[in-house]
Amino acid sequence: MSTAPFGEPDAHGFQRRLGLFDCTMLVAGTMVGSGIFIVSADIARDVGSSGWLLYLWVVTGVMTIMGALSYAELAGMMPHAGGQYVYLREAYSPLWGFLYGWALFLVIQTGFIAAVSVAFAKFLGVLVPCLGTGDEAVLFRVSDLNINLTLSLPWLQKPLSIFKRTEFTVTGGQLVAVVIVAVLTAINCRGLREGKWVQNLFTVAKTLALLALIILGLTIARDPEAVRKNLENAWEGTADTSRFDEVKGLIGGPDVLVVLMVAAGAMVGALFSADAWNYVTFTAGETKNPHRNLPLSLLFGTGLVITLYLLANVAYLSALPVRGSFVVNAKMRALDRRAAIAEGAGNLKAVKQVQREKKHFLEGKTPFERGIAYAKDDRVGTEVLEAKSPGLGVTFIALTVIVSTFGCVNGLMLMGARLYYAMARDGLFFRAAGTLNRRGVPAVGLVMQAVWSVLLIFSGTYSDLLDYIIFATLMFYALTVAGLFVLRFKRPDAERPYKAFGYPIVPALYVLLCASIMLNLLVVRPKYTWPGLIIVLSGIPVYFLWRRFARRPALPD
Repeated sequence: MSTAPFGEPDAHGFQRRLGLFDCTMLVAGTMVGSGIFIVSADIARDVGSSGWLLYLWVVTGVMTIMGALSYAELAGMMPHAGGQYVYLREAYSPLWGFLYGWALFLVIQTGFIAAVSVAFAKFLGVLVPCLGTGDEAVLFRVSDLNINLTLSLPWLQKPLSIFKRTEFTVTGGQLVAVVIVAVLTAINCRGLREGKWVQNLFTVAKTLALLALIILGLTIARDPEAVRKNLENAWEGTADTSRFDEVKGLIGGPDVLVVLMVAAGAMVGALFSADAWNYVTFTAGETKNPHRNLPLSLLFGTGLVITLYLLANVAYLSALPVRGSFVVNAKMRALDRRAAIAEGAGNLKAVKQVQREKKHFLEGKTPFERGIAYAKDDRVGTEVLEAKSPGLGVTFIALTVIVSTFGCVNGLMLMGARLYYAMARDGLFFRAAGTLNRRGVPAVGLVMQAVWSVLLIFSGTYSDLLDYIIFATLMFYALTVAGLFVLRFKRPDAERPYKAFGYPIVPALYVLLCASIMLNLLVVRPKYTWPGLIIVLSGIPVYFLWRRFARRPALPD
């Protein structure tokens, strides 16, 4: 490991410019994107009750912190550029490290960058519609496409539709997303100092904005009637949701089991909203005193964000009921049934018609009548303030998400290229990605990452790809934490500046929870799990080809 002082390059040319505050801002800044402002609506539609909604966010927080506590030991033990890739490589074999990097570049990292960049444009469109992603922002459209890729599984009656497209569009928002990716790539190519200042500024700004939303939700926007409705029968309502009907029809069994499986499936959105905390480990080669600062930043960053997330959901429940009026819920459930029947029959035109009916029906309802579950465009944060000040609420949340997503994309871009650098040094990625420019940053990796992200932006598939990779992401988290046990056995005498809290119980419980959610997803959301597993497995032949033909970059030392 390099011992280069602050600001001086290490043996590979990296400059150690990231302190504890910088690393903490990277953790927090990439965790907080647009998810916390919208995901609670999707969870509420699935679980239908305030108790389950809050409980799933609590479990998400506990799992995230448990994972961070385990990763902290690995980060202190192996503070090298590439982070999680290195941990998997050393615990198991280079193949497992490559499969993680393969999925990261193909979908996880670049898909996140594409999705969050488009989320920036979507909320910019609230203020400037022609720069958003709605119909008013469409610049080019090809209709009547009929692309439908299916996957047959022996235990399912019908093949899974894993990729479906009926039209191709280019919107003003997609062009805005491309500009965001290009600008942030250029900034990060200029040097680590520039990238970290952008990250610090926008993370502090989004934290203050989220705190302001929490305070307003708990005070000015607080509605005693909403609080009363949320406290009444706080654990009932899941059996009245469309998701319950879907899972019940899929697996049968007692209602209690179905409710538990629905809840576990609904937690996926919360887990992704709290994801990306591990990416700071990619920057170990540029962190001052990484043995100390990486473990602490993981703990401080995840602790800060999880606290804000829990308070935000308490604020939502203080201002809005989980389920709005009986009329709204009955109508939306009936429309969901119609959509499911139409989709099962392959009638995509009917599915679109139902979606239009849903949107038109909800337009005429108040935020209280819609509730959290049917917040307009899932923008729960906006609904909280709109009940008291429609104009101010929409503008405030739009600006907050714009700031939040900009900082999130910057952190994702900064950290991702460091993993590709580590892979290239091992001869497992494009050779040029394993070099640094004169400013000490992996500029080629940054540009490659940007180009693929832009392609995903225009493909319109980034949201599908992120759904597909849910299973794979959880799998790599579980494998990495399980690697803690492997490395304790393989390297008992290795230096460990920080030892995982609660070892072996906490890491084992984390792996068990991840495995339980993965198994549940295989049953209740097969559309999202099997494609992700196939994406990961497709990297196996690529690995052996790369090992056979690729050349490593020349080492500077």
